[in-house]
Amino acid sequence: MTSSETRYPIPAKTIRVELRIVNSRFIATIGEARTVDEAKAFIDAIREEFHDATHNVHVFRVGYGGSVTEGMTDDGEPPGTAGRPALAVLRGADLGDVVLVITRYFGGTKLGTGGLVRAYTESAQEALAALPRDVRIEKRWGTIVLPYSLYEPVKRLVDSQGGEIGEEAFGAEVTIEVIFPVDRIDGFEDALGEISAGRVVVEWAAG
Repeated sequence: MTSSETRYPIPAKTIRVELRIVNSRFIATIGEARTVDEAKAFIDAIREEFHDATHNVHVFRVGYGGSVTEGMTDDGEPPGTAGRPALAVLRGADLGDVVLVITRYFGGTKLGTGGLVRAYTESAQEALAALPRDVRIEKRWGTIVLPYSLYEPVKRLVDSQGGEIGEEAFGAEVTIEVIFPVDRIDGFEDALGEISAGRVVVEWAAG
């Protein structure tokens, strides 16, 4: 993940909008999914909730920028009329880790392929328009071993550089766990090297 992708917009919560198009009900439920498994669980929950619906069309985009896993289905609608246009709307939104299920209850009037594309496109657009957003900040965990004389200065440095202190252990030396946004790591390491004269380094967990 590049530095520009360490912070990216995500759904702040799950929301639902409903449209009625030529007697058919379209219910769009959209929310966050950090993994494909989370997306599948979200989809399964909506399918169970609306088990009597005519269709439960889903799309998802897990990740952001250059690292995205996508999924979609037409769920019985004519190929290319449901999942594909909904996914196109998600691709056009500046949003990561998102899953959308559009539930349709058939109202007795066929929409035709063009009408279906418009209906699923509009449903996805309305869901995105109503969706509040948050920001995901990628973080890494690291461990620092340091002499007691540097314990308080390093704690103050972590705070000033935008990091957090996790677990601490006190033995012959102090071991502390730090958590940092990825885009703040370089600055923290430079400052840590300065106050410790290069004697203290961070061992970062793989990520």
